Amino acid sequence: MNLQDMMVYRDSKSRTVDRYLMSYEGRVIAVRRHPAVLLLPAVIVVATLIACGAAFAVTGIIWVWWLWLPTIGYLVWKVAAWSIQFFLVTEHRVMLISGVLNRTVAMMPLAKVTDIALERSVAGRMLGYGEFILESAGQKQALRNVGYMPYPEQLYLEVSSVIFGATEEAPD
Repeated sequence: MNLQDMMVYRDSKSRTVDRYLMSYEGRVIAVRRHPAVLLLPAVIVVATLIACGAAFAVTGIIWVWWLWLPTIGYLVWKVAAWSIQFFLVTEHRVMLISGVLNRTVAMMPLAKVTDIALERSVAGRMLGYGEFILESAGQKQALRNVGYMPYPEQLYLEVSSVIFGATEEAPD
């Protein structure tokens, strides 16, 4: 099973993506951002847990645990936002769909994409994510930087082949 089959299989149950496709478009690539996007909220929850535990040990006041609840809510919110955020590439456009209560769809027609770059930080290389930078002809676009992309090298090749066309033969 290749990367594209894995992405379509994994996200095929999502109606979130399908509602933003035009009738003549088929999904080519649909993928969620890398779970590393949840790392900071998880660290905040753990740090707050430790702080609340220390405060409880020193003071003995049980209500201090209520201070931990907002951070749990923050983590739940971030997980919900991550679960419905998709990077989508069709044969006509590139989209980033996000938002829990207010939905945002950033879109760029494939015809406007002049270049795509992949950047990987040290943390991204260790955890397996990268950032796509989409360049376009003309004015500033709503969809330029897309961070926390999973399987960055494979996804970069798949997206590049959709944007710039692919041939089955290797160059001479």
